[in-house]
Amino acid sequence: MSTRFARAALAVAWRHLHNFARNPSLLLPPLLLPVFLFAAFAGSLSALSDTPGFGYPGYSEFQFVFVLIESAAFGGVFTGYSMAEDFESGFGRRIMVAASSRGAIVAGYLLAAFVRAVLTSLVVLAIALVGGVDLKGSTADILALFALALLLNLAATLFTAGVALRFRTVQSSPLMQVPMFVVLFLAPVFVPRALLTGWLHWVAGINPITVVLEAGRGLLVGRPERVALAFGLTAAMAALLVPWTLAGLRRAEREAA
Repeated sequence: MSTRFARAALAVAWRHLHNFARNPSLLLPPLLLPVFLFAAFAGSLSALSDTPGFGYPGYSEFQFVFVLIESAAFGGVFTGYSMAEDFESGFGRRIMVAASSRGAIVAGYLLAAFVRAVLTSLVVLAIALVGGVDLKGSTADILALFALALLLNLAATLFTAGVALRFRTVQSSPLMQVPMFVVLFLAPVFVPRALLTGWLHWVAGINPITVVLEAGRGLLVGRPERVALAFGLTAAMAALLVPWTLAGLRRAEREAA
């Protein structure tokens, strides 16, 4: 069973990555989005680093962490799009018939999302280095930062997979995209949390992505802060989303029968 599971998962992942690499409409948006965001935020808003109380060494570095985290999260969204498209076209139903273990289908998409996230993270890193971002953290700190981003990608992919399996149409894409936008942009995106005011300061204080961003920004400059909490919260999100995804898979199985 384990061998069949692995083969099915690898087959799904390979097909997804093959289509991703051959189709510019799938390949380019996840890679160009971080370029656009980094240029737009780090370039046009750099004067915010002069705000009294900003207290972070470099606005490009400040935005690099957000772009990395955002790219990881939206890597999960793009995988969810592809999954919904596969089911809408009828391919998803065919692989459900062919796979003896239906969980292998989800595992295949998760594996493909991980590979895509690694590729996107390398692109974001290259952009950062070209843009003059100073990686002041140790090698262990930088690796921890990227590991945190990849763990968030897992949680995001589980969420969007659950949506895709329930609706099995690309028309469900707003249900994947909008919650991701909301949770990301209700965190300290442009300035540190201490400079936020009103309801946004309160919401950012209870938003788990705030912890992820602050931990990531600390790792980047070699001042680790709440790293264990960030990993714990992100892992908890992924764990809580597993039943959501499996319930979606069971629903897809019933309606495909």
